[in-house]
Amino acid sequence: MKRKLKILAALLVFSLALFSPARLTTRATAGAPATRDERVAAAAEAMRPQLVAQRRDFHMHPELSNREERTGRVVAERLGALGLEDVRVNVARHGVVAVLKGAKPGPVVAVRADMDALPIQEVNDVPYKSQTPGVKHACGHDVHTTIELGVAEVLSKMRGEMSGSVKFIFQPAEEGAPTGEEGGATLMIKEGALDNPRPRAIFGLHTEPNVQAGQIGYHSGPAMASSDTFSIVVRGKGSHGAQPQLGVDSVVVASQCVLALQNIRSRRIDPLEPLVITVGTIQGGTRFNVIAGEVKMTGTMRTLNDQVRERAIVLMRETLQNVTAAYGATYELNLEGSNPVTYNEPSLVAETLPTIRRVVGEKNTLTLKPFMPAEDFSYYQKVVPGFYYFLGVGNRAKGITAGWHTADFDVDEESLVVGVKVMSNVLLDYLDRHKNDR
Repeated sequence: MKRKLKILAALLVFSLALFSPARLTTRATAGAPATRDERVAAAAEAMRPQLVAQRRDFHMHPELSNREERTGRVVAERLGALGLEDVRVNVARHGVVAVLKGAKPGPVVAVRADMDALPIQEVNDVPYKSQTPGVKHACGHDVHTTIELGVAEVLSKMRGEMSGSVKFIFQPAEEGAPTGEEGGATLMIKEGALDNPRPRAIFGLHTEPNVQAGQIGYHSGPAMASSDTFSIVVRGKGSHGAQPQLGVDSVVVASQCVLALQNIRSRRIDPLEPLVITVGTIQGGTRFNVIAGEVKMTGTMRTLNDQVRERAIVLMRETLQNVTAAYGATYELNLEGSNPVTYNEPSLVAETLPTIRRVVGEKNTLTLKPFMPAEDFSYYQKVVPGFYYFLGVGNRAKGITAGWHTADFDVDEESLVVGVKVMSNVLLDYLDRHKNDR
């Protein structure tokens, strides 16, 4: 009996030693991580210096919309080196599209990053300061491109277990093509970015400085507003400034138009529906003592509802017609560029959230209010279901708080590894969930 007890005690000691935290940690770090999540995390973490260097390179060499020649070349060369198939270049001028084919049959899913910078002068005194005067990555597209390249590298090493394919889309001109040029998501789609093969769904991410690094924000349904750029010409009749009765003062008429347009939001649209009508510029007149015969105005309209957008356009024309007619003037209204509402398909959001929560944790997965800025990712969502979420890049302790499109915008580079981990798992899990779909 004593001998049996000694044997049992020895087995107990051995078991405790075998499954102790220290032993488990040693086993986990000695070999390959046991789970796919751990392997993705390890791969992303190992890429940290590379991700930081790549992001800084893009940041130091920003390129404006439809001028992303160097950025597109760097992306294409990297994708080719990773062995991706069907690398297409010069899509929508400088865009790049490539496919990573898994070893197992399954669906196709897409991921998109934008590459262009903004006409903003860098003011941050950092080692990676923009080397192009008057141009800066002030919206985080350098981060988006870097993360998507990182995801391509992680997944290229896991293609043996992938059920399906991932289409990588690197897009120029999200900020808007120069006047007189086509560009952006609409031209990418027109030139076949979503064809051969057609993805079942598309994912994308955007930096968010109001969310801390390590966190992910999301919306289900409307995420970002539609955007319409408009121009208005008010035509009156010029005269001497001391004889206004002989003319039709287009400055006065334009002023009344601006005020009347604000009443569309306050009095003619459901107050529970978001709508912004902003007149951003007014230009008219040639001299202090001359009644201006013409005034030109430009502005933007934003909504989160396509029906509200259509109704607001009708009301703008009606308002301008009636106000100008009351003063004996005329008007011309032109809509010169628009983006639809960025709409996250609720079912796609619901099936993806468990992945995001698993990677960053429940407390770091945040529900956000919709934004009134716009995104041309919305055009892809008109073709296939899409989910566009937000990567936290802020860090209040480091003073990284500046908003999009500002001269002092910056990001906490810890977000790069987080972005690669989250998107890699989002894409892999999507393929797994839908591998048997027909």
